[in-house]
Amino acid sequence: MHIAFDVLPLIGCRMTGIGYCEAGQIQALSKMHPDDEFLLQFFSRKNEEIKIQRLQPYLRENVQPHWAKASGYVYRLVSNFLPISYRHYFGDKAEVTHFFNYIVPPKVAGKTVVTVHDMVYKTFPETVRGRTRYMLDTGLKKSMKRATRIVTDSEFSKQEILRYFPQTADKIRVVYCGVDSERFHPASPEEIAAVKQQFGLKDPYFLYLGTLEPRKNLVRLLDAYQIFLQGKQHAPKLVLAGGKGWLNDELFEKLRKQNLEQQVLLTEYVPGEAICPLMCGALAFAFPSIYEGFGMPPLEAMACGVPVLTTHAASLPEVVGDCAVVVDPYDAKSMADGLERLYQDADLRERLRQEGPQRAKQFSWEQSAHALYQVYEEAMQKRAAR
Repeated sequence: MHIAFDVLPLIGCRMTGIGYCEAGQIQALSKMHPDDEFLLQFFSRKNEEIKIQRLQPYLRENVQPHWAKASGYVYRLVSNFLPISYRHYFGDKAEVTHFFNYIVPPKVAGKTVVTVHDMVYKTFPETVRGRTRYMLDTGLKKSMKRATRIVTDSEFSKQEILRYFPQTADKIRVVYCGVDSERFHPASPEEIAAVKQQFGLKDPYFLYLGTLEPRKNLVRLLDAYQIFLQGKQHAPKLVLAGGKGWLNDELFEKLRKQNLEQQVLLTEYVPGEAICPLMCGALAFAFPSIYEGFGMPPLEAMACGVPVLTTHAASLPEVVGDCAVVVDPYDAKSMADGLERLYQDADLRERLRQEGPQRAKQFSWEQSAHALYQVYEEAMQKRAAR
């Protein structure tokens, strides 16, 4: 089979969750199907050598880059309204082309698969950047109509898509994300000590890792943390690790108003090699999100053997099962009680350290790739049946 991937999520200077999902699936697919040919497609008006360098981890004998000398930004913007042919730029070699970031452009060769990760722009539009919301409002319905199959990350997300787009029911398939066990595993004491020194961490700490954006519910986490601090002389610090997202002025204002600057450390973006030891050094990992299509960070923390606190919102219970402390995302007291349990109860922490990695093993990229390949085969059979 000839399979093409739109690799826009992989060629930026900083990878996000969508990029990590695509990376895990591409790497597993290409190893599991050495007789198939894979194309990594992208637009590049200039500096394509930089983009190809960023794609090096995914290139193999059966995986090659394929770029069009044009502006991807302009193409995506204009093709949202005019039927500018994708085939004109990338030809018709691909039998299946997979777009990992919601939008299938017009006139793609062969069959198309699109990953629609969640419906946050519909359910919580106030948490989404205006440009993203506009592109999805104007383009997603057309995209899903063009797609041969729609992939989503969880049963929760499938039901969300059906809530807003019930006409897509026959196209949707659930393909869970995975965990890279080579990246996420218990780190050595030396690795943990080095990353603590890098970020100036001496005391125990709770860790959040992810983009600083509204739906991650970090303002309420600060409220919960302030409740947790009451009456404690030497409480664990709270580390908020991740790049600044959008609409986060309230978060920084809350830090100032509550005088938490000494107790809360903002690390900004964390390089990939530091993520695992930073997780492993934490007393617990806190992920208080109100909405996730899947929720990779808590699963990655569990693979590292780190106790996890998360919420009963969206897909998160589907991912963590009973191997985490689960709290109400809208109740700061519930969240504070969860932090207190993890702080005080050593037996609980040990149980979660043991159970977390076993739960994470249920979500491998190989399993994800196997399910995704079945979707490609199904798409191809649909064409043959015509």
